[in-house]
Amino acid sequence: MGSFLTFLLLICMVLPASLANIFAYPINKKWSIKISDYIVKVLAPRLFAIVHTYRGFHFWGYNESKKQLPEQFIVIANHQSLLDIPVFMKFMPEKEVRFIAKSMLERHIPLVSEMLRSQEHCMISRKAKPMEAMSCIGEFGERVVKNKQIPILFPEGTRTKDGKVGKFYTAGFRKLTESTNLPVAICALDGGFKLRNLSSVSTNLKKGCYRVKVLKVCEPPKTKDECNALLDEAKVLIQQQLDEWAKMTPSEF
Repeated sequence: MGSFLTFLLLICMVLPASLANIFAYPINKKWSIKISDYIVKVLAPRLFAIVHTYRGFHFWGYNESKKQLPEQFIVIANHQSLLDIPVFMKFMPEKEVRFIAKSMLERHIPLVSEMLRSQEHCMISRKAKPMEAMSCIGEFGERVVKNKQIPILFPEGTRTKDGKVGKFYTAGFRKLTESTNLPVAICALDGGFKLRNLSSVSTNLKKGCYRVKVLKVCEPPKTKDECNALLDEAKVLIQQQLDEWAKMTPSEF
């Protein structure tokens, strides 16, 4: 009963804004932006409140770790789930976050697709040639600096299936640092790999948790070697944090 009630409440919450944005986006971008801002600032926190109330699901945002953050910065993090997007929206409600993601998210995902398009997140096609992808990231970097937004990049490029940190790809990160010259915040996420599909959600949502924490803030890398070294360090730090969280007992959740 709890699971059914939770999904019913989520559908009732998501459906009106999702339908409104589907119709608003092709007609009036300003309307779509307002709806998207409502999704980010209001619905994303409510989503977590509902699953906490009815399924005992916890969101652990380590707010103390945010005190080291400068005014504007790049975020790099491991990638576990599509829920990583609303997780960062909830973790940084005081910031306007913008994601680099695959263009497949631009269509047919309730709440997410029109929001990503209207807010001008960086959407890259799987079929894009390297030069096209880098050009898209470069323009995105210039745009977020101008608008004082926070760009978020998942260097793995795809979601993990087992929670372990995968290979970090460097090209997109280098282009983003070149076009922004911003400090880099290394963040760790955990919990999303258990919520990859409807089957796993129904199984793992009850008394589950999602964690996000800022591990370190680095100076803007200036060279290719510095970018590579920063990503190597980020991968190690994130995996260490995931291993530490994995050792926690249920009483510490």
